[in-house]
Amino acid sequence: MIVSMWLLSVSVKHLPVGTAYAVWTGIGAVGTAILGMVLFNESKDFIRIFFILLIVTGIAGLKIFSGEAK
Repeated sequence: MIVSMWLLSVSVKHLPVGTAYAVWTGIGAVGTAILGMVLFNESKDFIRIFFILLIVTGIAGLKIFSGEAK
């Protein structure tokens, strides 16, 4: 948990706070869902994987488009 908070504080130096927090929570949600599928044999339905990919796409979009306004 300490490492996770430290990484968030480092990312805030390079990204807006809202973007950094959204990425941080998104990665946590995706990681938890994947670990649930792998370790606890939770559902691996196509629709669940599709929505996990949507979260990843949103995280990537926030990172790509979070640059400074020109």
